[in-house]
Amino acid sequence: MYTIIGKTLAVAVLSTLASLVISFAFVPLMGGQVAGAGLVMTIVCPIVISIPASFAHFYLGDKLRSANRALAAARDELADAYARLQHQARRDALTGLLNRATFMAELEALSQAGTHGGLLFLDVDHFKSVNDRFGHATGDEALGLVGTLLSELAQDGDIVGRLGGEEFAIFLHAASPDRMLDHSQMVREAVEAIDLFAPSGQRIPLGISIGAFHCAPRFNPAEALAASDRNLYRAKSAGRNMVVA
Repeated sequence: MYTIIGKTLAVAVLSTLASLVISFAFVPLMGGQVAGAGLVMTIVCPIVISIPASFAHFYLGDKLRSANRALAAARDELADAYARLQHQARRDALTGLLNRATFMAELEALSQAGTHGGLLFLDVDHFKSVNDRFGHATGDEALGLVGTLLSELAQDGDIVGRLGGEEFAIFLHAASPDRMLDHSQMVREAVEAIDLFAPSGQRIPLGISIGAFHCAPRFNPAEALAASDRNLYRAKSAGRNMVVA
């Protein structure tokens, strides 16, 4: 408000000076004299006119700028909220990995692009017993640790998702069969090395079974996932904590 009043008074002073300059410059040329009532009007008129007009102008301008700033802030908040919603719609809340629908959509896009690679279907071994013996909070921690591990081991172009429960999937972008198997073994060994502790302090060993399937260009995502799932079943049937391709 003080700024508005200051600007208003400045305009009033400048208007008065301009009025005096104009009057003293032109009135004598017309044979008149700036004095008495004429001088008073020369001073009073610009003050009376400029002060309310300038105050209204600066006040409304300040209000408009404030409204624009508030609108810009609201727009930014809305954009941030929309981005968060988009992220949440694509991600699994517990692990931060792609959810099943998004993983399958990404897999379809890779197939349509003619990409080849390795598809891994992973299942944390004996996960139900972790929940039953140590509680769901510990089970959630186990899934979170596995999810973080899978994400950290992924390379550029790979996609990692949680398909549901203790099941995960990885597509290794443009991976050869050898890289697919090497990555699978690396994941299996890394999961074994996870330090997960019960509330009592007891270390809980983890294992993971992996079914791997190498996808040719233009592969069918549903059929590829079914093939890796069959290999996962073979891994679990053969004793768990192993890779079958």
